Amino acid sequence: MESIEEIIKNQVIAELGLSEKVKKLGWKSLTAKETGRIGGIVSKRKKLYNSGKSQQA
Repeated sequence: MESIEEIIKNQVIAELGLSEKVKKLGWKSLTAKETGRIGGIVSKRKKLYNSGKSQQA
């Protein structure tokens, strides 16, 4: 089972149009700019997910 971070990361790379690049060439093929953008978006979404989760408790 994928972690929430993996799910979010896969959603983000799909939204940025990088899915095929990662599938064909691997994560090493991404530039620093691309990985930074992915990381930033994933971080924001994790915070939103965790804040929504804590409000439900």
